[in-house]
Amino acid sequence: MGILIQNGTVVTAEGSRRADVLIDGERIEQVAPRIDGSEHRIVDAEGLLVMPGGIDVHTHLDMPFGGTVSADDYRTGTIAAAVGGTTSVIDFALQSRGHSLAEALETWLAKSRGKACVDYSLHMAITDLGADGATLDEMEAMVATGVTSFKLFMAYPNVLMIDDGLMFRVMQRAAALNALCCIHAENGSAIDVVVAQMLAEGKTAPHFHAHSRSAKAEAEATHRAIALAEMTGCAVYIVHLSNEEALRELKHAQRHYDRALAETCTQYLVLSIEDQMPGESWDESKFVFTPPLREKKNQEPLWRALDDGTLSVVSTDHCPFTTEQKAMGRGDFSKIPNGGPGIENRLQVLWNFGVNSGRISPERFVELTSTAPARIFGMTQKGELKPGKDADILLWDPKQRYTIQAATQCMATDYNMFEGWTVQGNAKHVFSRGELVVEDGNWIGETGRGRFIARAANAGGFA
Repeated sequence: MGILIQNGTVVTAEGSRRADVLIDGERIEQVAPRIDGSEHRIVDAEGLLVMPGGIDVHTHLDMPFGGTVSADDYRTGTIAAAVGGTTSVIDFALQSRGHSLAEALETWLAKSRGKACVDYSLHMAITDLGADGATLDEMEAMVATGVTSFKLFMAYPNVLMIDDGLMFRVMQRAAALNALCCIHAENGSAIDVVVAQMLAEGKTAPHFHAHSRSAKAEAEATHRAIALAEMTGCAVYIVHLSNEEALRELKHAQRHYDRALAETCTQYLVLSIEDQMPGESWDESKFVFTPPLREKKNQEPLWRALDDGTLSVVSTDHCPFTTEQKAMGRGDFSKIPNGGPGIENRLQVLWNFGVNSGRISPERFVELTSTAPARIFGMTQKGELKPGKDADILLWDPKQRYTIQAATQCMATDYNMFEGWTVQGNAKHVFSRGELVVEDGNWIGETGRGRFIARAANAGGFA
């Protein structure tokens, strides 16, 4: 006996139609206009949209940063993801300088073991080439393990930032392996000069974090990263692109190099420096993340780029810290842990301000949040409602109104970036590999049921 989802409207990246979906074990067995339910358990989806579960390809769970650790571990973070309609995440394993990629991988697998509640995978952040370039040789072993994307930081000097030579060599090896390079594109050296000058002038409040990291610093690094990728033939993916100037560089590059991709994040689409960080209070530390909030004028160009395909994915860069953790930077904005919570609200915010406003279609919503992430990152069993695929299925209520509040969220922070916002559209039921894990918006699954996803090396979907 399987599980039969009846009477819903199936929404995929290709189109929408009335159809039933039959789940057999962990996989989708059939999608058809009418399936006989006499031998199956029925789930009535009348009035609901049936979509592939969301995939968030940019999260930081249990991550050390700035003298502390992000507030959500793999348990709380993946429960929050599921309640929000996301059934898979890709987190970041960070290589410590002087250590191997294998050590980083085992450290992050240990963090997730027995805790992950939905399926997950890992990107590998490279910070050190090691003795005689040993890290380059290790990249092949990572790809064989299913870690097929590598993160390179152009920001955070003396911590995570790498130079152009290291980036070029990693890109060369990634190209040979059909792997993808994910780039944090900001000119970290220039930004550090500005930060030091601001602090010397007594400009220490959270507000100045945003002003210290200019849009031009992001645009310059975006241009440089794609230029290096083109020189090597590497597929490159710019993470958390936040502004029109960086977007202009991306568009220019895409006209002559078809292996350049980018994402943006929910916060850059709806939050702004004018509204959230006008320079009036310490509470603005809640919005200290990198890249920072931008001027409101950047939002509509980002929305247009999501609609026309220039931007391929909407993720969260979920890196949550509590107000107590943020207070580590009181009196010095450069010491505020960078990051914000968002894994639980990605789909709500994107649907409300994207689909409901007519900026994107429901089909484009599915493409940006599930199908494109699966295709780009080699998650061959995810992202589509087709026979044989994992039964990661989201039943979405497009009419439900929901007020976002820290008091009722599953994320481990004591605030929410979208506090008090009422949105229309919310996850009602969520299946992960055929198991109902969210019912009527509540988590009902078991801790530790999530599995590591070994991903294919497909050069960002181009191979």
